[in-house]
This record gives sequence, structure tokens and C-alpha cells, in this order.
Amino acid sequence: MDHQHHGKRPPQKRGPRGLILLHEDKDLLVIDKPAGLLTVGTDRDKTRTAHYLLNDYVRKGNPKSRNRVYVVHRLDQDTSGLLLFAKSEQAKKFLQDNWEQTDKHYLAIVQGRLSEKEGLISSYLVENAAQRVYSISDAAQGKLGRTAFKVVQEGPGFSLLDVHLLTGRKHQIRVHFAENGHPVLGDKKYGRDDHPAKRLALHARSIAFIHPFHGRKMFFDTGMPDDFIRLFGVKNGKE
Repeated sequence: MDHQHHGKRPPQKRGPRGLILLHEDKDLLVIDKPAGLLTVGTDRDKTRTAHYLLNDYVRKGNPKSRNRVYVVHRLDQDTSGLLLFAKSEQAKKFLQDNWEQTDKHYLAIVQGRLSEKEGLISSYLVENAAQRVYSISDAAQGKLGRTAFKVVQEGPGFSLLDVHLLTGRKHQIRVHFAENGHPVLGDKKYGRDDHPAKRLALHARSIAFIHPFHGRKMFFDTGMPDDFIRLFGVKNGKE
């Protein structure tokens, strides 16, 4: 019998194209987003997005399916790493309501060596009409951004940082380090364009959160991306 005409798929589980699916249950999905992929659609690009690919995945090829995914938070297009999507409005609301308690760590490779090997950058951030974010002194106009960091390893002319994102403002990590004279490698918007980095060296490495249904603590850690190791000669782990 020819199964192809019965709409049956090959026996392997159908995964979302181009995405690494780390966890799926009835309430949420956790993916490792590649650099270069949008989280959600824009007017110009509605389909090459994590949101679109996951909607397609949960519908299992059936466009009439009522299944869908809900955006909980976003990563910049050029940032890779852990991204959560909810499978219901209730799960989305729970995750967003508890987002400040969600623990998020990033890996960043920045230019230069930091005089302080551990610290906290705090400023009020505002976005201009050209969608460029910058710090201002007026607390009434800006949104507070707090970025904790620790130097993990130093190389020739760059530093690998563990970044603990304490608030999730747009472009926060990129702006904070650029304004402190240590732009993230490969950042064409806030950094210097003189580094041959093929990608923005910013990766959402780990996330810890309370599960919206059973209330248990969930923790995911992707480790060091291969292209960080490859492109910048950073050795995996500590010195």
C-alpha cells in the first residue's frame, strides 16, 4: 500500500525546521534559536520566524488545527539561544507575570578587557525613532535596565562574559557594554564594524523558571555555542 496518499508522515517525529527543540509539554515549548532568525514576524518577513515555524510544528501540518503558540518573550534576530513559547493564553500569562523571577544568563564576547572583572551596569534606557536604544539620566523618561556580569575568560583583545540579565529591556546587554567601551563582537548597530565576527556574539545560555502548570522549577542550559568556540578560539569551560 502506498502510504504517501494517506497523509502519513515518515515514522520519525516531525520537528520544527531549523530549530533545536529542547523541551515540549502540553503547556510550553523551549527552543534554542539560531542567530539570524526573527522571534516574531515583521511586515517584511512573516514566515522566517521562530513563532511561525513553531505554529506550523504544533499544527502538525494541518492548517485548520486550533493549536498555536504564544510569544512569551523575544530575542533579537542576531542573538541565539533559549526562547520560551507558551501553548495557551493562561500559560503565557503565568510566564509573563512571573518574568521578573525568571533567571536568565547570557554568554557574551565583548571587545577589550574589562577593568572590573565582575560588576553591575545600571542605567535608564530609552529608544529613539530610529529604533536605537541609549542611556539617559532622566528616570522619568527611561526604563531601568540592570545587567550583572562576570568575566569568564580573557583572550587577545576580547573577554568572554557570563551576563545575568536582571531586567529585559530592548538591546539592553548590547547597549550597556557598548556604552562602557566594550561592545559585543559582531554588533553592527552599537559596536565597531572592524571585527570579522560572522555573527553577534550574544547567546541566551540558561533559563530557570516556575512551570505554569505543575509549579516545579524548570532549568535549561545550552552551554557554549559551537560557533563561539570556533569563531573566537574560546576554549570550552574556564581557563
